[in-house]
Amino acid sequence: MAPAGRDERAWVRGARAGSASDLEALFRAFWPRAFRAAYLVVHDAQAAEDIAQEAFLAAVRSLDRFDRRRPFGPWLHRIVVNRAIDHARARTLRREAELDELHAAPEEESPLDRSIVAALQTLSPEHRAVIVLRYLLEYTPGEIARLLDLPRGTVNSRLRRGLDALAEDMR
Repeated sequence: MAPAGRDERAWVRGARAGSASDLEALFRAFWPRAFRAAYLVVHDAQAAEDIAQEAFLAAVRSLDRFDRRRPFGPWLHRIVVNRAIDHARARTLRREAELDELHAAPEEESPLDRSIVAALQTLSPEHRAVIVLRYLLEYTPGEIARLLDLPRGTVNSRLRRGLDALAEDMR
């Protein structure tokens, strides 16, 4: 659950000033969704943990450029999802993993969650990212367009094509 805006702004302000407790509060509040977003794009728990950690560190290092009038979560998710897409593209190019190979899912997932994650794995990283942002992290298409720096029409197209592919795969 995302923190109240006032708490979040105070944590960002404190973290920018070097407060370890505020940095820890940001991490505790935003880590679970950052990890989940990365996992759902790359479908590899270890890689997702690395991606989410690297993204969080990149965000912390860039706090001086962060617009404090905006929420921290979407900014962090943009960094996470972009890094996850880059990782997935690189993995595909290196042919390190085959698309039908399933990695161990986090223990808290139900069988339904695992089947959805398996179906998501069949999508391209670009389609997977918009599906994750829209339906699992509950961003609007306009917010996704801003997060990923894409035209709104591209987001809508990727959502439609991704959903169509998922529907076909789930049959």
